[in-house]
Amino acid sequence: MTKTDTSDPEQAPPTPSHTVGPFYGYALPFRGGEDIAPLGHPDTVTVHGYVLDGAGEPLPDALVEVWGPRPDGTVPKVDGSLRRDPATGGHLGRNGVEFTGWGRIQTDADGHWYARTLRPGARGDSAPYLSLCVFARGLLVHLFTRIYLPGDEAALAADPLLTRVGDRRGTLIAGDEGAGLCRFDIRLQGEGETVFLEYR
Repeated sequence: MTKTDTSDPEQAPPTPSHTVGPFYGYALPFRGGEDIAPLGHPDTVTVHGYVLDGAGEPLPDALVEVWGPRPDGTVPKVDGSLRRDPATGGHLGRNGVEFTGWGRIQTDADGHWYARTLRPGARGDSAPYLSLCVFARGLLVHLFTRIYLPGDEAALAADPLLTRVGDRRGTLIAGDEGAGLCRFDIRLQGEGETVFLEYR
């Protein structure tokens, strides 16, 4: 076994540089994170898309968190998206019955993500939307945005946030692909960059 003399800077091994990820795939994703809606629920909608960098390339190691209310607009207060197996200590995932409104999804090798959740109801003056948070390599701070679902043009036209962002409103509205399927790509920067929000 060869030892390195660390007192000599020319022989010392290099120190790893500071980096932001991509370490999300190790402990943060959990089984069933994308299946937020209870099994067989009639108000289920699937939202899917890609996380894209400034060059339009997909990110295979991003993490997306989704929160949404029930179809009546109320916010669920159910514990237990992450349940533990008392025998092994591992994660069991969801119970498939209760709706927590929250999910965590890792993009696949092609940068694709999806979430099956309940179609959110309107809250206050806002059109129905899902809240979304993005974690990805190169981001020092995670990003917040919204996914407005298509279907109610009057509510979308009157939504206060969509009104404020003007001609960029299309980056917040998912495309309708029919049969309860909506497409929402997240562009981190560059042409067609998604509108991101800052909470104070």
